Amino acid sequence: MRMVFINLPVRDVKRSTEFFRELGFEFNDEFASESTAAMVVAENVSVMFLAEEHFKSFINGEIADATSVKEVLTCLTAESREEIDEMVARAIAAGGKAWKPATEHGPMYGGSFQDLDGHVWELAYMPQA
Repeated sequence: MRMVFINLPVRDVKRSTEFFRELGFEFNDEFASESTAAMVVAENVSVMFLAEEHFKSFINGEIADATSVKEVLTCLTAESREEIDEMVARAIAAGGKAWKPATEHGPMYGGSFQDLDGHVWELAYMPQA
């Protein structure tokens, strides 16, 4: 089975970890250090939060300032509209920022927020037929 690792630069790994724990995410401590945290999204999908200096060792060029430009939109599915509204509210209460208003596209429903470093997280509910 193929695995997916999404790597994001963060200013403070500990604060980012605490923020996403507040949203109900778990972390794989096997990949934890002062400069790295591994948030488990699904069995084969993780988001790696890398301290900016550590992240720089993997790239050419500069790190995008996610508070002013967007380098990626990360979208996660949700089990219900209520789950989306609750997670967005928890994200804002934990120090994140509102991104765009909730949207409806037929039976689909979406919400979003920015994390502590300005990365955008979208949430989507898509009822199965």
